[in-house]
Amino acid sequence: MLELVITLIAVAGGIGLVLLAAAMRVVKQYERGVLFRLGRITGEPRTPGLTLIVPFVDRLHKVNMQIVTLPIPAQEGITRDNVTVRVDAVVYFRVVDPTSALVRVEDYKFAVSQMAQTSLRSIIGKSDLDDLLSNREKLNEGLELMIDSPAVGWGVQIDRVEIKDVSLPDTMKRSMARQAEADRERRARIINADAELQASKKLAEAAQQMSDTPTALQLRLLQTVMAVSAEKNSTLVLPIPVELLHFLERGARDPAPAEETKKEPAREPTPKEPAQKPAPPIEPVPLSETPDLDAVTKTPELGAVLDQPSTEVR
Repeated sequence: MLELVITLIAVAGGIGLVLLAAAMRVVKQYERGVLFRLGRITGEPRTPGLTLIVPFVDRLHKVNMQIVTLPIPAQEGITRDNVTVRVDAVVYFRVVDPTSALVRVEDYKFAVSQMAQTSLRSIIGKSDLDDLLSNREKLNEGLELMIDSPAVGWGVQIDRVEIKDVSLPDTMKRSMARQAEADRERRARIINADAELQASKKLAEAAQQMSDTPTALQLRLLQTVMAVSAEKNSTLVLPIPVELLHFLERGARDPAPAEETKKEPAREPTPKEPAQKPAPPIEPVPLSETPDLDAVTKTPELGAVLDQPSTEVR
């Protein structure tokens, strides 16, 4: 009899240990346990630690409360300025109400993923290409609001949404590269022109100062010569001042008139030196008074020439 009692106690103890083991559940620190008793939610979600349930009656579902990183597949769309792009993003969310996450939506992760893809395509169609490339913070905020609005009813909170990459066609990349190069060249030309303008103003002030003080030009010339000679060159190039060239040009352009030239007075003869008398003029001799000259210069008559005897040359 005693042995039967001991056996029953041992059996009962074994069954109790099995039931206790079946009733024990451990909820981790980053989890919350939602208890379903006969298909209905009972009480508040179980906190981390050891908890007991009724075996074969209660079902404990554990919900992860950590932040989930969900990548959004690349979505292809056409922007508002008719450019085809592919955009991918990433969503950071977490469960704030484990009961709603289990009851109101079948799979909250899949639901958030689909909502994020739809919202991303909608953002692409409403934005310009420049906004996608440069104004991403504003687009991230808009995308976060679009996903967070329905997710609140699912017991999910969207912490952050980030657009990772924007893929452009090769032709668009080349066009943007040419545009950026042209813009940089334009800015470089503007900077050079501004520098030339400032330099010209300074040079004009220096020229005005040197024109007021001609000695400054000579000092500047000497400084230039010293700077060139300090290089120990075998050839020294000495510049000629421009003012000297202008002076020579004015002298060649405006010669002094002959009337304004002063005539030197004639020197009167001294008493010791007798004045020379002018030579008497030579009177021309008439041709008629020179018979010999007339014979030479006078044209002979034709009859006289024919009457002359002919001479034979042997």
